Amino acid sequence: MVTEQTIEKFSVQCKDIFTQIQRDVVGQKEVVEATVIAMIAGGNVLLEGVPGVGKTRLVRTLGRVFSMPFSRIQFTPDLMPADVTGTNIIVKDEDGNSKFEFQPGPIFSNIILADEINRATPKTQSALLEAMQEHTVTVIGVSRKMNEPFFVLATQNPIEQDGTYPLPEAQMDRFMFKILVKNPSLDELMDIVNMTQKTMAEVADAACNGEDLLEMRKTANQIPVAEDVMKYTMTLCSATHPDSECASEAAKKYVRLGASPRAGQALISAAKVKALMDGRFNVSYNDINELAYPVLRHRLKLTFEAVAERVSADDIIKMIVAEVSKKYKLSGATAVETTVETVAETEVAATETVEETKKSIFSKKSKK
Repeated sequence: MVTEQTIEKFSVQCKDIFTQIQRDVVGQKEVVEATVIAMIAGGNVLLEGVPGVGKTRLVRTLGRVFSMPFSRIQFTPDLMPADVTGTNIIVKDEDGNSKFEFQPGPIFSNIILADEINRATPKTQSALLEAMQEHTVTVIGVSRKMNEPFFVLATQNPIEQDGTYPLPEAQMDRFMFKILVKNPSLDELMDIVNMTQKTMAEVADAACNGEDLLEMRKTANQIPVAEDVMKYTMTLCSATHPDSECASEAAKKYVRLGASPRAGQALISAAKVKALMDGRFNVSYNDINELAYPVLRHRLKLTFEAVAERVSADDIIKMIVAEVSKKYKLSGATAVETTVETVAETEVAATETVEETKKSIFSKKSKK
């Protein structure tokens, strides 16, 4: 049973986590928040950004803050699946007899940094599939469970295409979030240089451990979702399909293939965590709209027309959110406060609403 004390404890733990991360990572507030949300919700994260913006440093810092074993796998074209999962090797026992013994690979850790994952061949990339989804690794017919909690945080460089292998759709869908890491602002750049002149090492302290993280996840799973908010979320996911009954005009024009059911699962799971971070006992429409971008941007397959008109996945998501919000007549930004007791009695969570878009973004794009 989730109580107000539980929610307050959750919120305080999250503040401690962010405080420690900020000791090593300058700026990137949205990136840090989304990554922590995904970790608490139990999802994998794909970080995309140019070299030097702090992707690897962020993941190393997370290992320190969550006080969990951390492994880094540098993906290269010659990396083999056994280099990731491990393999059986021949060893001699005390009697001098030879026997096979499993040598675990770097994937047997709690936090896995798959650095430049698009540098490895599809065969090696697929070695992560089972671990990411099932949290098990099968080597020569024997399945071994991963230690919980288990996360894969992968990075990729969007500008260099030589010697890279684009991630297949099946693997992209297994990432809860795709987060775009942008270049720092001028003030942030100055702070980064000043900080690294003192030391390049991470200085963050542990804010919680694996058991605390699993407890936070258990708490988040108990947060109720109002039926209207749930229906809105599923409508949003369905609206990304050009041939569905809820298809949006933007999807019909710019999307070839929409989001899978995993997108709906990811949106609800992440929204529960975000609500608790803000000290709320309910999931709001705003939570869903904000998280739609990292959840959906890597799950949409765009048409040639979208590529030709240089319409990005984020632009399309913005159009779809505006269309669905207008359909649900969401207007204003009034937050209705709901006590724990009220939610327990009525089983209907209060919701926040977003400001109605005055002009359709789709119409604006079409005129261009």
